[in-house]
Amino acid sequence: MTHHKLHLPQKICACCGLAFSWRKKWQKNWPEVKYCSERCRRKK
Repeated sequence: MTHHKLHLPQKICACCGLAFSWRKKWQKNWPEVKYCSERCRRKK
């Protein structure tokens, strides 16, 4: 059984403007995620 991460949802970072994909750690709060990294979240 292989897992292909081809169709993961994506968003655009509110700080740097780069696209980032869904991650397992954001599973419970994906609608609230706005930043691609901790660095961008702190920078705002």
